[in-house]
Amino acid sequence: MTDGHRSIARQVRDYVDAHPAVADALRLGIANHAAVARRIAAELEIRQLSAVIAACRRYPRRSRGSAREEGIHRILRKSRIETRTRVATLTVVQGLDVLQALGDVVEELLDENALCRLIQVSQGTVIIVDEESVGRLTKRLRESQTIAVHKGLAELTVTSPESVEETPGLLSYLAGILASGGINIVQAMSCYTDTIFILRGDDLTPAIATVTKALG
Repeated sequence: MTDGHRSIARQVRDYVDAHPAVADALRLGIANHAAVARRIAAELEIRQLSAVIAACRRYPRRSRGSAREEGIHRILRKSRIETRTRVATLTVVQGLDVLQALGDVVEELLDENALCRLIQVSQGTVIIVDEESVGRLTKRLRESQTIAVHKGLAELTVTSPESVEETPGLLSYLAGILASGGINIVQAMSCYTDTIFILRGDDLTPAIATVTKALG
C-alpha cells in the first residue's frame, strides 16, 4: 500500500467513525460501497475513488472503533441532557486590554451564576452568554474590538459520569450523529463531565431527539 493510499484509508476510517449511520451500514454489510465511497470522496475532496472504495470494503465488522463505540454507549446510558435557550456568542479580538475591559462584567456574571463561558481561539476569544448579558459586555468594548455577535442560539449539554474522561471519542460521536441529522453545530467543547454544543435555536428540538435516542 502506498503512502497516499494509506493516508486515504485513514481519512476514510476517521470519516466513518464520525458517522455512526455509515459505520453501522458498513459493519452490517448492507451498504453500497461505491455509493458510500462517492459521498466520502466528494466531502473529503479525494480524487482517487478506487482507493476510497477499497477502504470502505476493508472497514472492519468488529474493530477498535466498534469497541470504542461500546464504551461510548455505556457512558451515554448514564448521561443526562440539559438545555438552555436564548444563548448568544460574542467574538472579540485578541488582547490583554480586551480581557481586562471585560473582567469586571465576567466576574459579575459568574457571581450571579449566569451563563458565561470564555473560549480562546487562534483569532480571538469567543464568549458564550445569555442574550440579555450581551449589552453588558459590548458597552465595555470599542467597536473595533468586537468581531461578531450571534443571538438566537441554544445550548445542549450532555453531562456524563467522571469516567467519560477516560472514554475517547464521545464528542466526535455526538457531533457525528448531530451532523448526520442535518444539525449545524455553531460551537462544541468537552469540559470535564460536560459535552457542550451551541446550536441555532431552531435546531434544539431535533437535536434533543437525536441525542436522546443515542442515550438509549
